Amino acid sequence: MRKTVTLLFTLISAAAFSQSPTSSRLSSGVDVGAAFKKDYLVPSITYYEMLNLDANQIFSIGWTVKAGAFYGSNLEYLTAPAKLTREKTGFQALGASLVPANIDTMQFDRVSVTSVNFGLRAQVKLGPVEIGAGADLLGIAFGKNREGNYKSSTGTFRYTDKNNVVDTVSFVKFPLQYAQPQRINARLLGDNNRGALSSEVYVRLRVMRRMSIKAGYQWITTEMRASNENLENDNRRFRNRASMTYVALTFPFFK
Repeated sequence: MRKTVTLLFTLISAAAFSQSPTSSRLSSGVDVGAAFKKDYLVPSITYYEMLNLDANQIFSIGWTVKAGAFYGSNLEYLTAPAKLTREKTGFQALGASLVPANIDTMQFDRVSVTSVNFGLRAQVKLGPVEIGAGADLLGIAFGKNREGNYKSSTGTFRYTDKNNVVDTVSFVKFPLQYAQPQRINARLLGDNNRGALSSEVYVRLRVMRRMSIKAGYQWITTEMRASNENLENDNRRFRNRASMTYVALTFPFFK
């Protein structure tokens, strides 16, 4: 997967660099970069298209499509649904306190998630410098089924033994459980969110007409969906949140 991502980065970068420049009310391009910190690596390719809102092209808004890969090690995932973490949903969950008694965890030695997300972006241009922010809104994710250590003092699930006898057993007795990435990504605010999503703030400096350097900070969430449902709270979803530095090269597309 890492070789495939690297090859895709190279091909898109070469295509962007080969374009010839003209001015337009619409601007577009591609960011090729990665967010990273200890135990995390999140490379991504983001295509953006921006609409300049004024004649001087200072203010612009637009949309993005991002293909990304998430690699993590020794990560802890916590119970995800807002109805459990806050005991509320919708806007009421945003101001509600966390309910620790409802939080279970899954610990994974390794996690990998591939995602494709549609998002929105806004920025301000000050000469050769652009300052902006963006967020993923909707997308899909997929990845390998991983074994994790499920920690729940009260949780139970349906277990089928070697004689095909179905019984209800405790996660304490069988803590090793499998999970895979949540398939649907949707930004619904706070703990209402689902799946693999990121948001960012950034500064971009133009160093050549066909290339800029971008640096920023990203807030990234991923979710794993357990194979066995917890019968005590009807939950399969577990979430990991992380924030980290992001660096990239930007290649504009010219028409």
